[in-house]
Amino acid sequence: MSEQLKHECGIALIRLLQPLEYYQAKYGTWRYGLHKLYLLMEKQHNRGQDGAGMASIKFDLQPGRRYIERQRSNSTTPIRDVFDTVNRGMAPYADSPELLNDPLWAKEHLPFAGELFLGHLRYGTFGNNAIEYVHPVMRANNWKSRTLVLAGNFNMTNVNELFQKLIALGQHPRDYSDTVTVLEKIGHFLDEENQQLFRQYKNEGHPNIEISKLIAENLSLTKVLQAATKDFDGGYAMAGLIGHGDAFVVRDPWGIRPAYYYTDDEIVVVASERPVIQTVMNVGIDNVRPIAPGYALIMKRNGQVSHEEIRIPQQQRSCSFERIYFSRGTDADIYRERKMLGELITPAILKAIGGNYANAVFSYIPNTAESAFFGMIKGMEDYIKLDKKSRLLAKGAKLTEKDLDDIINTRLRAEKVAVKDVKLRTFITEDKSRDDLVGHVYDITYGTIRPGLDDLVIIDDSIVRGTTLKESILRILDRLQPTSIVVVSSSPQIRYPDCYGIDMARLGDLVAFRAAIELLRETGQEGVINTVYKQCKEQQNLPKEEIINYVKEIYRPFSDEQVSQKIAELLTPAGINARVKIVFQSIDNLHRACPNDLGDWYFTGNYPTPGGNRVVNNAFINYIENRNERAY
Repeated sequence: MSEQLKHECGIALIRLLQPLEYYQAKYGTWRYGLHKLYLLMEKQHNRGQDGAGMASIKFDLQPGRRYIERQRSNSTTPIRDVFDTVNRGMAPYADSPELLNDPLWAKEHLPFAGELFLGHLRYGTFGNNAIEYVHPVMRANNWKSRTLVLAGNFNMTNVNELFQKLIALGQHPRDYSDTVTVLEKIGHFLDEENQQLFRQYKNEGHPNIEISKLIAENLSLTKVLQAATKDFDGGYAMAGLIGHGDAFVVRDPWGIRPAYYYTDDEIVVVASERPVIQTVMNVGIDNVRPIAPGYALIMKRNGQVSHEEIRIPQQQRSCSFERIYFSRGTDADIYRERKMLGELITPAILKAIGGNYANAVFSYIPNTAESAFFGMIKGMEDYIKLDKKSRLLAKGAKLTEKDLDDIINTRLRAEKVAVKDVKLRTFITEDKSRDDLVGHVYDITYGTIRPGLDDLVIIDDSIVRGTTLKESILRILDRLQPTSIVVVSSSPQIRYPDCYGIDMARLGDLVAFRAAIELLRETGQEGVINTVYKQCKEQQNLPKEEIINYVKEIYRPFSDEQVSQKIAELLTPAGINARVKIVFQSIDNLHRACPNDLGDWYFTGNYPTPGGNRVVNNAFINYIENRNERAY
């Protein structure tokens, strides 16, 4: 994606199933869990650079000893900052290796020398990058079984509804955000489960100190999560630690947000991405399993691990943007799917260049589009192979040696045309100077295009706002003097806002939406805009379950090709010589390439949860009323 989107966060959880002495003896360090957590977080740094945090819990400490630790950072290098702090806690004992290598001493004296770890990487989806918004967040209590640490990859569409329910319970939430709301919602039902067990054991005549142990042993996180998530409307993969040592990771019923786990007799590992676990734990793909939609992985203090249904699973609607762009391309399935996306779009590319591949150069931008580029090359090579065959058959007995040489020597021309040279920091504040900096983000490889003769075909993951294309990339590519520049998006047109984690909250930012609005105005159909606005306003006070996505009507009068042509017009910079064409993936091809991950709401407007329809209508109202605010 040539323009950065902030998106889904990353989670990492480690539960050591053996005492620290075990890892010291087998691996030469009691820091085994810390090391694994660091690797899980570093290898998921693509999922968040606005902040990072970690928490740990120690088992079996005496009262008065610090059993829970947390460290967070919103610096420019948050993961390093967090673990530097952890290491500084050990620095005073650098000259005493016998102490540092003693797991029993370390557990008593060093922070983060524990058995349970939770890490998080954050992208702020709508501002709020202050340290208090960095996960893990914590709800502390003197009763360990009531202390909750939470980190997640989630966005709720119905924060207001959940907020009001907390107020109805008698709470006074300290902030209006989905993070605080979710923390307090789970915390409330954790308190209720504690209280119910307390009454039960008190009635049975157990003393309080014994009751605390009984609660820790018998607390049902399944019941807590079933009650807490009942009203959740959104995409989520949430991880939680309870002070006495239980832990969980729960996933939404549609499987919108990803979560995978691995377990053996030494360790339980959970992360947002499968290949990260494979690499860190050196295990095969079959050993890493997804947490099922609507399920939670429950880890009890006694080491019991179970996979429990929390909400009734719905049709899986996993975020397809994970497949197209966000997740690491080292996952076997994602790599294959991205290649397929590139391959399936080749007929549309051939149409855009009039079938004249001999005078076309193929490339990609940025590096994350490389997998789709390989697929596009395969699709083109398959076409060229068939074209050669048909040309040979057409010649028949008239085939000459020169004809044969010409046909055999026809090759696809692929080049590294654009290079992202350096991430320029916009320390200059004036808008004009900023624009000049943006224009130098990419360099080009001169001599790769025959001026005035070749078309340039360049594939990207997706086109969201189009700002970088217009202000930088197309101007830079035009310096090569191609006859036309065909920008290929391996994803379909992004027409609707996301409300489950991606920073696409405002309709006016989406170039596909701007193109449709422009087409309505050009064709004298502005009445559609007013009608949709009226329909959206009329639904504002309806329950979310009754709301219809009327914003779809904005696109209905036009074909995909008409919208694509208008996008090309909107993004063509003034003064360039090359013709600009833009080719988008089709919805059908998207589902062919990613058959198991059908989340496509930003392309189709078909939101998996009722709250999505409320969000898109609110986003349209905000657009019309020129209000620059979040739609949920």
